[in-house]
Amino acid sequence: MTRSADPAVEHIRRTAVDCASLDVLRDRCVHCVACPELVAERHTVVPGEFPAAARVLLVGEAPGAQEDMSGRPFVGKGGQLLNRLLDEVGLPRESIAVANTLKCRPPANRTPTRAEMHRCRGWLDRQVELADPRLVVTLGGTALSWALGTGHRLGDVRGRLHAWRARSLLPTYHPSAALRFGPNGAPMAALAEDLRLAAASLADLA
Repeated sequence: MTRSADPAVEHIRRTAVDCASLDVLRDRCVHCVACPELVAERHTVVPGEFPAAARVLLVGEAPGAQEDMSGRPFVGKGGQLLNRLLDEVGLPRESIAVANTLKCRPPANRTPTRAEMHRCRGWLDRQVELADPRLVVTLGGTALSWALGTGHRLGDVRGRLHAWRARSLLPTYHPSAALRFGPNGAPMAALAEDLRLAAASLADLA
């Protein structure tokens, strides 16, 4: 079955579009069974966190083990790094919306498949519409593909704002990449620089 013929894609899109609020979407999202492999392995669904009037939305790849157990996005080591960097630029985590391209953890933290992303994107697309952030920051290549499609190199598009769906988009590295390459690695420096740009840009995005 091709992705375009997958009935789950249209079902999720229609279900998400029918949600009049983020709370309604969360209630429906947590009962999603569109991806049998993910459903069989998951402990919980991680819809994301959307504080009222959040002006920034961070989009990552998928829940990890700790996120799968807690039901919250970015609570592991990558999340701890992200929280520290956000605090350093004056963007406290509790004021920012955070979500992932997938709402369920892939087995062994593997990269989401294209089919999984295609099914799940209806939830995230509707969350963007309902939350209406002024700035969306994509973390890593998977989130970049969700926003801009395939064929874009992160190194070529990060470090500047892009017009996207009547708002601004800022691609940057995933915290896990920053941790993997260490405190002196290029991803760490780029992530910190891009979050500073995000904070500085908010005044111009009112």
